[in-house]
Amino acid sequence: MSLDPAIAARLKRNESGLVAAVAQERATGAVLMMAWMDDEALARTLATRRATYYSRSRQQYWVKGETSGHTQYVHEVRLDCDGDTVLLVVDQEGAACHTGTHTCFDTDVLLAPDRADSGTD
Repeated sequence: MSLDPAIAARLKRNESGLVAAVAQERATGAVLMMAWMDDEALARTLATRRATYYSRSRQQYWVKGETSGHTQYVHEVRLDCDGDTVLLVVDQEGAACHTGTHTCFDTDVLLAPDRADSGTD
């Protein structure tokens, strides 16, 4: 499978040939996870609507949920203005995080909303 040359030309890959991929839940807007894609992973995702990523540690492709059952059906894929990050808007079935939680961003809050952000005085 190959990526459309017009899309490939817009990508700004890191030194390993990868772009960041952020998965966002369609129903809630929650940011679920971040992973990596190369041209092949993005091409597979666009063709199948199944989120396909590239594992740097295993150096292989993985389809989200293929072994866990925690699938991501991709509704929309957007490229950011710099071309170095893609956003996948997905329906998440089960946990998105490898730890078993719904999102990878629910443990460490480094800066919480202050009073002005919450709308109270």
